[in-house]
Amino acid sequence: MASDRVILKSGRIVRGGTSEMADVVVCDGKIVQIAPEVTVAEGDKVVDCEGKVVMSGLVDLHVHLREPGFEAKETIATGTAAAAHGGFTTVCSMPNLNPAPDTVEHLQVQLDAIKRDAVVKVLPYATITRERYGRELVDFAALKPMVAGFSDDGSGVQSDGVMRAAMAEAVKADAIIAAHCEVNELLKGGYIHDGEYAAKHGHKGICSESEWQQIERDIELAGECGCRYHVCHISTKESVELIRQAKKRGVKITCETGPHYLTMCDMDLQEEGRFKMNPPIRSAADRDALVEGLKDGTIDVVATDHAPHTAEEKSRGLAGSAMGVVGLETSFAVIYTKLVREGVISLEKAIEVLSEAPRKIFNIGGGLNAGQAADIAVFDLEAEFDVNPEDFHSKGRSTPFAGWHLWGECCLTMVDGKIVWQK
Repeated sequence: MASDRVILKSGRIVRGGTSEMADVVVCDGKIVQIAPEVTVAEGDKVVDCEGKVVMSGLVDLHVHLREPGFEAKETIATGTAAAAHGGFTTVCSMPNLNPAPDTVEHLQVQLDAIKRDAVVKVLPYATITRERYGRELVDFAALKPMVAGFSDDGSGVQSDGVMRAAMAEAVKADAIIAAHCEVNELLKGGYIHDGEYAAKHGHKGICSESEWQQIERDIELAGECGCRYHVCHISTKESVELIRQAKKRGVKITCETGPHYLTMCDMDLQEEGRFKMNPPIRSAADRDALVEGLKDGTIDVVATDHAPHTAEEKSRGLAGSAMGVVGLETSFAVIYTKLVREGVISLEKAIEVLSEAPRKIFNIGGGLNAGQAADIAVFDLEAEFDVNPEDFHSKGRSTPFAGWHLWGECCLTMVDGKIVWQK
């Protein structure tokens, strides 16, 4: 008799901070059973997961898919193929687009492309302000049912009054503000961290205060308004401490950082565009503070800020290249190799910050439990590889991890029970 059951057989199931050997049964797009020994029936499709780790599909809260408007850099098809290759089953797409998703009509352009081309789940952000100009608020109530949250990513909201009003609207709509924090008047033409490398090599630096000063402001506003407030891509030790203290005071605050901020410092930079992103890779003291923040729960999520550009845009060195690097296809392996294998955090913690916490914070649902959508990733932790950007599914090739030797390769990604990547 024909069966549409898929059985992921004999894997190490890691979920909710625990680990066990079990089989996972998928049928009709759902996880129907997780048990130590499932009997295989005639017609079942069996995927041998012996020696591999089975987890809920990874979730990236911060991804640039570039469509509509900038398809030379990335498309929804190529970006979600990269996500599947990296073990991600849900990504939240940032609003640096043309048209910007600042009205229902503009958002619909992106939603139509997602429906047509995405191979993983894509939850877009709407902008906080019209065209991300930081002045006129969008219609939060109209957009909320269609989006993950609201962000002017790429730009900090400069006006205290506009941000206060945005947070009040977010409270009314029960929505999350996901803030790119940057004080424009403190940038002064900088493009890498204002630290030792910049001083030695004659580069213009971006001071840490440009990030943490706006976080400090927003924490006060979020406390006043009772807004759910998520800080994007934090990079400084001061940001970690401000968020740590805000959490202790009961502010509804969460945050993310990226794999490159956790594993590199400014003295690892080279004179190449693949080391240029915003915020910049900062000092060793900042990196160490971020790692401590991840360990103690101050930092909730690891997100890539996957930001592809054309090869030409990334070929102009540190000073002239566009800001942004790709990360979907290396994220898990970098965290596993540099933090888990080196004993800094556990595998269970890595899966929490890469999958479980983002689901919880943004009410995405799912997870590795019976009854949930079969959004699953399978990784071979013993598989080693050297990062070669030519192997990427993304159009973007610019990564600071090029040439790194990593462990932990994704061998299967499943979305709603459908295999969308298999090695």
